[in-house]
Amino acid sequence: MLISFELKDYALIEHINVEFGKGFNIITGETGAGKSILIDAMGLLLGGRASTDVIRKGATKSIVEGIFNVEGNKKVINLLKENEIDYYPELILRREISLTSSNRCFVNDTPVQLLFVKALGNHLVDLHGQHEHQSLLHSETHIDFLDEFGNYSDLLDEYRNSYENLKKIEKEILTLSESEETLKEKKEIYAYQINEIDNIDPQDGEEERLNAELKIIESSEMLDSLTSEIYETLYESEQSVHDSIVKIKNGLNELSGIDKAFEESSNEAETILALVNDISYFIRSYKSRINIDHSQIEELRNRLGSITMLKKKYGGSIKSILAHRKKIGNEFDLADNVAEKLNELNRNLEKQRAAAGSLAKNISDKRKETAGKIRKSITESLKNLGISNPKFQARVINESGDGNNYVTVDTKSYKCSAKGIDTVEFIISTNLGEDPKPLVKVASGGEISRIMLSLKSTLAKSDKLPLLIFDEIDVGVSGRIAQKVGHALRELAAYHQIIAITHLPQIAGLADHHYKVEKSPRDKRVVSSIVRLTEEERIEEIAKLMSGEEVTQEGITSARQLMNSIN
Repeated sequence: MLISFELKDYALIEHINVEFGKGFNIITGETGAGKSILIDAMGLLLGGRASTDVIRKGATKSIVEGIFNVEGNKKVINLLKENEIDYYPELILRREISLTSSNRCFVNDTPVQLLFVKALGNHLVDLHGQHEHQSLLHSETHIDFLDEFGNYSDLLDEYRNSYENLKKIEKEILTLSESEETLKEKKEIYAYQINEIDNIDPQDGEEERLNAELKIIESSEMLDSLTSEIYETLYESEQSVHDSIVKIKNGLNELSGIDKAFEESSNEAETILALVNDISYFIRSYKSRINIDHSQIEELRNRLGSITMLKKKYGGSIKSILAHRKKIGNEFDLADNVAEKLNELNRNLEKQRAAAGSLAKNISDKRKETAGKIRKSITESLKNLGISNPKFQARVINESGDGNNYVTVDTKSYKCSAKGIDTVEFIISTNLGEDPKPLVKVASGGEISRIMLSLKSTLAKSDKLPLLIFDEIDVGVSGRIAQKVGHALRELAAYHQIIAITHLPQIAGLADHHYKVEKSPRDKRVVSSIVRLTEEERIEEIAKLMSGEEVTQEGITSARQLMNSIN
């Protein structure tokens, strides 16, 4: 619902900030006071076309801002999430129209594109005025209204999954058919590359292992020389480290027999001798395993050279070589079996067309059943709203299919979309003897509002838009019919927040909240403002709507009676 609406420097409005309530909100005011400015500004906030003409004289920019309670509005929440905009239960939507810079849009203080604002507005408000923010006037939305009223969403979800599988198979067939000739042309190249890679058969991690092994083998002569020299120094030379330490150890033993102070040093010499023996054993053992094999060196170098050649051709690493081998292997097999694969896919496609067609037929039957229920309800509602000879239909149409975009029902083919095999259009006649026509081509301004009200009243429980705005809904009605329009709006307000502009006391008297727009001079200029009326102010305003500017006691009494007629 709309919590508050703020305008700054917009047309005749210097600054207003009005808070709206739940249920039925009414706006009244003299002709030219600025009621239509509010509706225009709301259209602008919801993504309507902007013009610098709306900027108040003397200002450099206009600001339009609405704060909406969107808690529980899943479509809005998902849209914010998809666009990585922070969600809060109270959503702030703002547009700025500037003379000196580009126009800007903000959602929760995050700059956004106008297209996003329009998408968001479609989930927040349905504005029934002189502008094109009227979802029911767009025939492509009629199928959604019918489906929501029909309450068969599980069947729709099942069909959509089946339809997506159908499109997936169609895409596979198209891709494979387009690549068939290319695959045949490349088959010989793939065969050569497969043979080249398989003959060498590189293994993941092999290159690192071969380089480590080659490094050791190439250094074998140095290893042999160094280990011999170390072993001789430690153990075999006349002045070997081993013999020298033995001599030192023996001397320390004699000294410790004389003075116990040498015992620790004698023990340390023993430890050093043990370490020298361990090192000497390791060096001798390692030296015995050294094998200077020049043929093995050449073999390793050749193997590494073959792998390097493959790397240059197929991506720079063994992993890329193996990935390329897998890819061309699959395409080689596919080239060999493309006709068989296409036949298999086409068989699956026909099965999927039949499966999706069966689900679409069930949905189509549900839609026709639902259309009958809506027709009766809306026809009665239109009569109550003063259209004496209405004819209303929700036309459910399906067409024979051809090309790729179709499903089969029994032996027949039908065009299809993600919503099934049907298109739905609301058609209506408001005058005796006239044939029903598409809703968008029918009705004067007054009729349009009442038709919309009738549709909304019928679809109220299924229509998820939280706010409905009706501009000049009372055009062409009066008296008893006006009161029926008021009661219809009040009933609709049980499911939606309603904001309606009216001149009729029969409608204004039924509101939950009443606002008045008025003009007044200020600093040699006319300024429009809006105020929320108290109970007593409401009574006086409704009395004025009944009898004019001169309010009589009889008018006050009638206004009270009207307001008390709600129950």
